[in-house]
Amino acid sequence: MTTLVVAASLLVGVSLGVLGGGGSILTVPILVYLAGLDTKEAIATSLFVVGVTSLAALVPHARARRVRWRTGLLFGAFSMAGAYGGGRLAAYVPGTALLVAFALMMLATAVAMLRRPRRGRPKERPAHGDLPLKHIAVEGLVVGAVTGLVGSGGGFLVVPALALLGGLPMGIAVGTSLLVIAMKSFAGLAGHLSGVEIDWRLALTVTAAAVVGSLVGGRLAGRIPQDVLRTAFGWFVVVMGVFVLAQQLDTAVWAHPATWAGLGAVSAAAIAVRLRRTPRQRVQ
Repeated sequence: MTTLVVAASLLVGVSLGVLGGGGSILTVPILVYLAGLDTKEAIATSLFVVGVTSLAALVPHARARRVRWRTGLLFGAFSMAGAYGGGRLAAYVPGTALLVAFALMMLATAVAMLRRPRRGRPKERPAHGDLPLKHIAVEGLVVGAVTGLVGSGGGFLVVPALALLGGLPMGIAVGTSLLVIAMKSFAGLAGHLSGVEIDWRLALTVTAAAVVGSLVGGRLAGRIPQDVLRTAFGWFVVVMGVFVLAQQLDTAVWAHPATWAGLGAVSAAAIAVRLRRTPRQRVQ
């Protein structure tokens, strides 16, 4: 079991190093289902693991000048405030509810990853530009609150916010997101520590493996097509999200005809939208 936990932790680090996100989306299920931790303990531990690993993954990106320090520090500061508040609030929310919320966020994140960028999206900002303070404040507080509440570092929320909404180049958005993730992960951890005890031996073991993976991922960043990685990881997150959700919801919910009717309707709508977009893209 320990071998599986260490191997999975390596994947967490690689994900952070290459994509600038995905750490907590993998870490929480690993700690719950492989390491056998309680939900809230797993969330708090994941924040420590992801915070330290993000700092390690930040180093190669910083050396390659793929970090926007002013934007990252401001975004991180606002995210820390939201993360601390979310961490304190999590103490009053049942563990099952947190895992269900976490699974739903995984699925929403996967959809965002798998969606193709729209034509006419905002242009990238010059490499020396920074985002407006009001955008940084709003996005930072929202992403931080999600981080503290459900234990997600929010990389797959930060990167789109920086790249799509803020118009930063993708490589710089990934590097900058690691700074933000580290800051708000530690803030969220501080909020959780008031009511949760951490198995530091396990936490340090998982962190060490994840750091090694992050260094490997940092070297791979830029060499592997981002679209290929995001698509593959997006489907993996879908599978993980469905698994976590299935573990938490009552069997009667999955056996109810309305559940499958709803899933069928959503799947049919998604396929219809995909087929409708494909001819337009070919014509262009």
